[in-house]
Amino acid sequence: MIFTILLLILAYLLGSIPSGLWIGHIFFQKNLREYGSGNTGTTNTFRILGTKAGIVTFIIDFFKGTLAALLPYLFQVQGISPLIFGLLAVIGHTFPIFAGFKGGKAVATSAGVIFGIAPHFCLFLAAIFFTTLYLSSMISLSSVVAAIFAIIATFLFPAFGFLLDSYDWLFSLIVLLLASIIIVRHKDNLTRIRQKKKIWSLGA
Repeated sequence: MIFTILLLILAYLLGSIPSGLWIGHIFFQKNLREYGSGNTGTTNTFRILGTKAGIVTFIIDFFKGTLAALLPYLFQVQGISPLIFGLLAVIGHTFPIFAGFKGGKAVATSAGVIFGIAPHFCLFLAAIFFTTLYLSSMISLSSVVAAIFAIIATFLFPAFGFLLDSYDWLFSLIVLLLASIIIVRHKDNLTRIRQKKKIWSLGA
């Protein structure tokens, strides 16, 4: 029991690693919170520190979610779902103890968690994300659209046996929570997108 609790704490600590923030401090002498959107996640890292730093940040943020979800498999812990470990990693990413509890928007880490549990489902959501990104050129909108599709697909796909073989109430609940975190964290971005559309409409 104690070992399981320690692993749960480890999952949160893995998620709490503020990769973009640390990369900015160590290699660029920049505090991401003082540039761009002020966010420490992948998107702002790409924007402020460049492609290489952005890719490294994405890889770390993605696989810390995957690793957290796989902890019970790696240490043969039973009695608690890997999804709980993954959720704790996302909470850690969003409210990191190593960065004053001010973290990223949970997209990469959530994707990493789902990849660790249901890789084919994750690839489907990635296709939705990149298709939306291609059509809109907006990462925030693409993230929210993928999150919405995740909720819908979780409840719809098992009925057809597509990507998800059967209904799993815990998986559905965790996906709903992860998607909700992503949507809420992007609320300000969505507001700005709507405001721009209003400006374009008035201009037309």
